[in-house]
Amino acid sequence: LAMTDLILSTAGVSKTLSIFWLGIQEITFPGCLTQMFFLHFSFVLDSAILMAMAFDRYVAICSPLIYTTILTPKTIIKIAVGVSFPSFCIILPNVFLLTHLTFCRTRIIPHTYCEHIGVARLACADISINIWYGFCVPIMTVISDVILIAVSYTITLCTVFRLPSQDARWKALGTCGSHVCVILMFYTPAFFSTLAHRFGRNISHTFHAMFANLYIVIPPALNPI
Repeated sequence: LAMTDLILSTAGVSKTLSIFWLGIQEITFPGCLTQMFFLHFSFVLDSAILMAMAFDRYVAICSPLIYTTILTPKTIIKIAVGVSFPSFCIILPNVFLLTHLTFCRTRIIPHTYCEHIGVARLACADISINIWYGFCVPIMTVISDVILIAVSYTITLCTVFRLPSQDARWKALGTCGSHVCVILMFYTPAFFSTLAHRFGRNISHTFHAMFANLYIVIPPALNPI
């Protein structure tokens, strides 16, 4: 989670700071594609990691005596590969979809970083595939993560409230509490920004840009705490 947060914030914030501090308001097309890939990849990967953490909490609370038997270092490596590779495969087509577009309008992106739909809207060609793939596939992936997290926590909380000791219940809830805070900090601004960008035609570009910057700054800053 720390590594993906570092990628997410570095990919976006470093360019934003260069715009405001150094006045460097240009980016090459390959640089734009690279930034877009790492931003979207780390976002989807963050979501998958939160799902894996929910599974970890489930095992820790529901099967504490065999926790180390289930989550061996080998199993953890398999989970890491299992969440990283699909995230890579989901986001990579976005890059190829953009490289096949023709750009003949303005090349000014009304944003502090390159993101898929924002760049695609500058093209002269039909971008319906970009819009539906760029919106539906990552969102469906993240929604499936959210559903699995919800199922995991439902089972976990049922187990917690069946514990005989109140101290044990509070300890178990404390174990889950920090993770729930991380989930809310990550998904709330991200979902709002994505939906506003897709459907919020009357929302100003300034509000879009400001809110989109929140989910690449606030979760990575607060997660260590």
